[in-house]
Amino acid sequence: MTAPIPNDNSTSDFRSDTITRPTQEMREAMAKAVVGDDVFGDDPTVNSLEERLATLFGKAAALFVPSGTMANVCAIKSHTQPGDEVILEAQSHIFANEGASSAWICGVQVHSVTSRRGIFEIDQLRAAVREEDIHHPRTGLFVLENSHNYHGGAVIPLEVIERTHQLADSVGVPLHIDGARIWNAAVASDTPLSTYGASCESLMACFSKGLGCPVGSALMGNAKFIAQARRVRKALGGGMRQAGVLAAAIHVALDSGFDHLREDHRNARELAEGLAALDGMEIDLSAVDTNIIFVKPPGPVSHWSGFVSGLEARGVLAIQLGDLGVRFVTHRDVTAQDVSRSIGAAKDVLASSF
Repeated sequence: MTAPIPNDNSTSDFRSDTITRPTQEMREAMAKAVVGDDVFGDDPTVNSLEERLATLFGKAAALFVPSGTMANVCAIKSHTQPGDEVILEAQSHIFANEGASSAWICGVQVHSVTSRRGIFEIDQLRAAVREEDIHHPRTGLFVLENSHNYHGGAVIPLEVIERTHQLADSVGVPLHIDGARIWNAAVASDTPLSTYGASCESLMACFSKGLGCPVGSALMGNAKFIAQARRVRKALGGGMRQAGVLAAAIHVALDSGFDHLREDHRNARELAEGLAALDGMEIDLSAVDTNIIFVKPPGPVSHWSGFVSGLEARGVLAIQLGDLGVRFVTHRDVTAQDVSRSIGAAKDVLASSF
């Protein structure tokens, strides 16, 4: 059993932006939340959150769900029919990290397309679209991830999203955006959330990452789509009762705005530059768009776990993701002091030859 991470300053935790603890203001709002039964549709705090999110993203409706994975499953299941094919990026979260739910639950086949940092060439996507033929699955959905986790928090340029949307529209299929970290993408690119909403049929946003809330994601789209997604959420067991206790924390996060994400991005940049200055460390500074960085320590991939263990022994937590490298994610609970500690710890580990 994994020991709990100390709730003090003895550890600098860069494993993910999901590890943040709710603020005191969030806790107070949760304790005082006015609630009802969300399955019956009468939790006022959830209802107001869904209305707020729909307005924020310029969509007709929104649906509050427990997790980003459930939001994506609800989207795929609502957009497609069993036997369809979904076109997505080869290292996307839906493809790599959601338990094959597209096939298992939605009954669809995925067509993964490699890309440069999550950014497709339109000709790649056009070639992936199936011709009408009884031997082929029907192309049912395009998916983009923004920002892109396994490509180091890369921001997908708006013009790429819009070109993808135009292609999807031309072949009569919807575009879904997995926006687990859409807040980071919006801040880094200075793009209004409503602009992202206008560039797709549906979009998911996660609150337990960049916004630091304890639980929750949401799915946005037109009214008919969200009504169907609500049915899917219920079938998946995602219908929560007094969910306003969770929604209250999200209201606090939205009220607080997104300026703190700029600090997360600055910390990621400083960490990346500090690690890049150490002998033997490989990192592409031009690829640091938001709050995620990947670094490759010296030596073969099989030795990198020793680097991670060495960091942990010095109070710094990061994770190795195969041959992509060691991932560091900055977030609200990471300070400039944590960045300095991590650079110093990495220097010590390298000196020890881990």
